[in-house]
This record gives sequence, structure tokens and C-alpha cells, in this order.
Amino acid sequence: MSKKTVRDIAIKGKKVLIRVDFNVPLKDGEISDENRIVEALPTIKYVLEQGGRAIVFSHLGRVKDEADKASNSLKVVAKRLEEHLGQKVTFIPETRGTVLENAISALKDGEVLMFENTRFEDINGKKESKNDPELGKYWASLGDVFVNDAFGTAHRDAASNVGIASNIKQTVAGFLLEKEIKFIGGTLENPQRPFVAILGGAKVSDKIEVIKNLLKISDHVLIGGGMAYTFFKAMGYEIGTSLLEADKVELAKELLELANGKIILGEDVITAKAFDPESEKHVRAIDQIPSDEMGMDIGPRTISKFESYIQEAKTVVWNGPLGVFEFPRFAEGTRSVAYAITEIKDQATTIIGGGDSAAAVIQFGLADGFTHISTGGGASLEYLEGKVLPGIACVDDK
Repeated sequence: MSKKTVRDIAIKGKKVLIRVDFNVPLKDGEISDENRIVEALPTIKYVLEQGGRAIVFSHLGRVKDEADKASNSLKVVAKRLEEHLGQKVTFIPETRGTVLENAISALKDGEVLMFENTRFEDINGKKESKNDPELGKYWASLGDVFVNDAFGTAHRDAASNVGIASNIKQTVAGFLLEKEIKFIGGTLENPQRPFVAILGGAKVSDKIEVIKNLLKISDHVLIGGGMAYTFFKAMGYEIGTSLLEADKVELAKELLELANGKIILGEDVITAKAFDPESEKHVRAIDQIPSDEMGMDIGPRTISKFESYIQEAKTVVWNGPLGVFEFPRFAEGTRSVAYAITEIKDQATTIIGGGDSAAAVIQFGLADGFTHISTGGGASLEYLEGKVLPGIACVDDK
């Protein structure tokens, strides 16, 4: 997939609309994880260095009514961006109107402005999320060119990506979107082999299409986390009080048959009597889980088994934690697999598909050991499913 990037267009003196993904977690009004801001910096800095007039915008959180506005303003994000750039970021607490238009008109080459949360437009009819034609046309009118760098929303057909792209002459990818296309898209199209996919997380239902797509193109699919117990049940094992999607057991059987040996499940698990960080842990073979215990992590034999596949891999794509990593007592499986992947960085392309697995790796301090950590949760999943993402499709082809 060959898409135009910000390098391919003239920028100097132009009003450059930059859609970023600054949907960062906030705790008591403070940013608790700024990774998405940091990842967007190369594109913004490039536009400013080339003499562009940067107009930066994003969504933040869920905005259903007026009461949600106070806790979802991008003002705190604009302040953090200002610190990273080392220059003033003019923040306009509006999503449209004369104040915004005048501020944009006053921008000089190399200056940057951010306007308010695009989802404030969802309060009266989901105009942003449902790609209201008038809103997309209006936002497009504010700039000369459009740079989409928000992979986190690339799976959404919204006014702030597809809507703008439909009403402006040039739409290109920023460096972050380019990276996502290269690593996830490129890897799925032409992986180096052996290609090992690792899937975790809570539910089989969240990853049905991912599993089906990865079974077509990968050599092995290692499955852990809460979703593994539905597969264990499908294999006839008793799983105690472990997480189970009872209505997906038959589907799990079908997937195991379809896999023809490609799906690799664990041999043992770490269990506890309660979903509690202090609960006593036990190592149990998968055919010996007591009726009053639940699976909380993969066990030591499973870790070794998964490591053996990882060590031989030339491509690894991982989506979803393998246990309750938020509880230190039950984080060993996820941590060990993360570490095993960092050990092969020099010989393999290693990609984390966003969401909780990315959060886990960052928490363990292992982020630098991966080729690429995706900034998209839902977008990464849909990309791994092989879907065409609207936020990428709307970017001009080379």
C-alpha cells in the first residue's frame, strides 16, 4: 500500500490541518500516559520546520452531553504539547466559529494552533463520529492541505478524517500513520517467516476475525489470556470459574479444526480462588483446574513453550495480554513473553498491536525492545483482521 506522506507536498506558508490522536488517559485532570503525544511530535515538528502553519486537532474521551465537556477539554494536552515543542501553542476552546477562524488567519509560518475536542460536536447529533457532511466541509475550509496522523481513529469514518479528506485537494499521511501502514500493513502483506502471532485478552468474540485472518497468513498462532479458556472448554477440559464465553465454545471448536495445528495453546495456567491481587496463586495443568479456581495467567510450562516459538520467529505480531498483568502476582506470563520478544529484536520484526498489550510492555519498561508499538487499539485489531480502514483509504495514493 503506497500512500502519499507529508514529505510529498509543499508546506511552506500553507495552513496545514493535522489530525492527531491525542486521546490520552487523564487522571484527576493530569495526563497519565503521554505516549500518543510523543508519537505525533515528528509530524508536527516537520510541518513547523518546513514553514507550515500547523492546525492540530483531536478527539478526547467520550462526550455525550454538556457535562462531559469540562473533563474532556484538550487544554491540558495543548499545554503538554507546548512543553514538548518548546514553543507557544495557541489553544482555541472552540471547534468552529469566528474566534477559531480569526486565530487561524493570524497564524504565521512555523506557528501552531490547537482547537478543542472534535467530539464536542457529538453532543447534538454525533456530527463528528457520524461524519456529518457539513462539518467535514467546514473543517476542510480551515486549511490548505490535510495531514492525517491519527491511526487510533483510522477505523472510523468520521468528519475529522474522511470528512475533511473528501473536501480538500491534498490528503497525506503523517509519519506515525506512515509507520503503522509500513509495519502492520506491510507485515501482513509480506511477512518474513516463521511468522508467529500471539493473541491474548479477555474474549474470543473480540478477535474472531483476527484469528481467521492470521490463520491464513501466519505460521503459528499462540493463544493465552482469558480467551484461552473458551478454547480449553472446547477441547473438553474443565476450567473452574475461569472466564468463559459459553456461546463461543462451538466457534472455538471450528477455529481449532480450521487451524489444522496452527493454534498453539498452553499446557498449564496460574490459578486463584478470587480475582484479587493478593489471592494465593497455584500452578495447574490445564486438565487439573479445580472447580473453585480461575485462570489468572499462563503457567511456567506454557511460558517455555511460547518462548520456543518466539525464539525461531522472524516476524512477531502480538495483541492482548496473556494474564491479569495489572496484578503483579499474575503478570509473569505477559512479562516473560514480552521479554522473549525483545530478545529477538535484532533478527525479527516485532510488533505490538496497541491496547492493553502495549500498556503492559510500557509498564514493564520494555518498549524500546520492539520494532513497533501501535498507537491504535481498535484500529490495530481491524487492520489485523485485514479490513480496509477508512482513515487510511482516504489518504491520497502515490
